[in-house]
Amino acid sequence: MTSSSSPSQDSKRRAHAYPEGLRADALMEEDVAWRHDIDGERDGDQFDRSERAALRRVAGLSTELEDVTEVEYRQLRLERVVLVGVWTTGTAADADNSLAELAALAETAGALVLDGVIQRRDKPDAATYIGSGKALELRDVVLETGADTVICDGELGPGQLIQLEDVVKVKVIDRTALILDIFAQHAKSREGKAQVALAQMQYMLPRLRGWGQSLSRQMGGGRGGLATRGPGETKIETDRRRIREKMAKMRREIAEMKTGREVKRQERRRNKVPSVAIAGYTNAGKSSLLNRLTGAGVLVENALFATLDPTVRRAETPSGRVYTLADTVGFVRHLPHHLVEAFRSTMEEVGDADLILHVVDGSHPVPEEQLAAVREVIREVGATDVPEIVVINKADAADPLVLQRLLRVEKRSIAVSARTGQGLEELLTLIDDELPRPSVEVEALVPYTHGKLVARAHTEGEVLSEEHTGEGTLIKVRVHAELAAELAPYTPAATA
Repeated sequence: MTSSSSPSQDSKRRAHAYPEGLRADALMEEDVAWRHDIDGERDGDQFDRSERAALRRVAGLSTELEDVTEVEYRQLRLERVVLVGVWTTGTAADADNSLAELAALAETAGALVLDGVIQRRDKPDAATYIGSGKALELRDVVLETGADTVICDGELGPGQLIQLEDVVKVKVIDRTALILDIFAQHAKSREGKAQVALAQMQYMLPRLRGWGQSLSRQMGGGRGGLATRGPGETKIETDRRRIREKMAKMRREIAEMKTGREVKRQERRRNKVPSVAIAGYTNAGKSSLLNRLTGAGVLVENALFATLDPTVRRAETPSGRVYTLADTVGFVRHLPHHLVEAFRSTMEEVGDADLILHVVDGSHPVPEEQLAAVREVIREVGATDVPEIVVINKADAADPLVLQRLLRVEKRSIAVSARTGQGLEELLTLIDDELPRPSVEVEALVPYTHGKLVARAHTEGEVLSEEHTGEGTLIKVRVHAELAAELAPYTPAATA
């Protein structure tokens, strides 16, 4: 049995069915669902109603982005990928390890690795990186697996990217773009984001592309008539000019941030506080070691480049000497020069340190390659003169034969486990022995009214003995020359 009602009754029922705040939405629904029995009573034909309903705003669908890192992340968002490597030097195992590391990088970026292929060549092909024949075979692999992205284990030129994409018909990126994508995801601090943005713009500048009319020239203006009008700039030239302007602005901002960090570093130098820098391959356990030694609470995750921003914490040696421990960005083989340049100010923590703890993953199949890759970057930032202790981490999961080989080859090395605490006491003792010691030994009877000098002796020097007497604090300490001059009036020779 069906019921019927008049148009006026329908209108009243709809008015009661919707709360007052939703009347506008209900009216919009009525506008879209036009009915003759209702709308026929309205004034005129109202031909603009269909146009008005054809462009409705839908709430909650805005995808406006706030910073360039999100833009780059969406452009390089990876889902189902195929890896491609070119084996030019070394053994087949070296090529396999390099591709396995690329797979770990892709998974860190959020990709699902479907397959990987390696092409044996004397050098990468100048046109398609792997050669025209292998590019066609790669297209078949992409179609078979259903991949939407190809990642090449090397840095490709703009022409190589375009030509390889023309053959495989899916997006192609290289190792540098993948690492930049990971850095963009993990940068948290203002300085880290600025450094990543600068590296991204340096990478994208020669790889800008234009399509169709976007490359047409924009005619130059001028009030002097036809004779003064130049050909103008193409759209891609305009984009490059704007990117260069942004890069210049970004460099100025990074320089200003560097000034603040330099002030803190100079304060530590003024107080003669030794500094220790933790450097090493990504995912070697640097943050875990920092947490173990200082309780810093830094993020620890089994992923490449899990922590990107440097962290500096205060620590003490077993003898009570104060020093700073700085965690730096992780390194990787073939680290892009864009990143080395952008993060040079951050890597200066390594160059200005008094001691480097070079952390290496002892459970890695070939840890010697990690050591060589990190030392190459250390040379680039000019820190070759800083003393180094090789800390072989993850000793609980490492092959005993690999540990023995590393300990035998690296003369100043120690095996530890940041997870279990194995070897950490020995590491602290080794740090205490390797840190530079104050050069002047002083024995002084400091009055109690000058307790600040005693406190500075504990902070800036190495206290050998201390005794409280009725006349003051009898202290024997090894300090730097400036503090030794301030303690000189209270030495036995001065008071005699």
